[in-house]
Amino acid sequence: MAEPTRAAAPGWKTGAIAGLAGILVGAAAVGAWYGFRAPDRAATEQIVRDYILNNGEILPEAMERLRTRQASAAVGQYRSALERPFHGAWAGAEDGDVVLVEFFDYACPYCRASNADVARLLREDPRLKLVWRDYPVLGPASEQAAVASLAAARAGRYKDFHDRLYAAGRPTEATIAATVQATGLGAPALTDEVRTELQRNFELARNLGINGTPTFVVGDRILSGAVGYDALREAVAAARAARR
Repeated sequence: MAEPTRAAAPGWKTGAIAGLAGILVGAAAVGAWYGFRAPDRAATEQIVRDYILNNGEILPEAMERLRTRQASAAVGQYRSALERPFHGAWAGAEDGDVVLVEFFDYACPYCRASNADVARLLREDPRLKLVWRDYPVLGPASEQAAVASLAAARAGRYKDFHDRLYAAGRPTEATIAATVQATGLGAPALTDEVRTELQRNFELARNLGINGTPTFVVGDRILSGAVGYDALREAVAAARAARR
């Protein structure tokens, strides 16, 4: 998974650690509720502490559950902005019952590999809507590609540009220019509208704790990395079932 150069994630790990510490506090509270003497409360805390230390495998699970809850809450808060595409930066059913959002970078090989999985989902699921969010985190070439990509979205030629640039390999000034020409676009420019869209995508990523590409958001779930067709299909199915 590509690592970003910007948009640091929130401190959910700190929150998870604080949540685990709350177990110890909770143990003391239980002792107080039942009128335990101070030595008994201390003993209860020690029992809980020893259990955690001797069963360290519960820590990643607890942290992951907390992260999932926090992510679900954040997705709900920002869903409208997430699922609203920039002009033509979407594909599939315009009024799809499920929306799959992808944060991606053209320079990310895992994003390129995932493009076929996403295309297959769209072919097989006529009720699915896909929204692309350009998230150029891998340097100047990524940013140049994103500017051209959003110009293609503005011109209604996003999907054509998107697939052609991925097919050209890692973006360079030459491959971007060739793709712009092949797509029939004029010279892309970093307009205020494009700049605002990129800023919005970075802000959404920061608020959702997204720190790499590709990252997919569907329903209340955030899937990080090139998770593959099956995982994406299952997440879409779960999001659809949750709407019933």
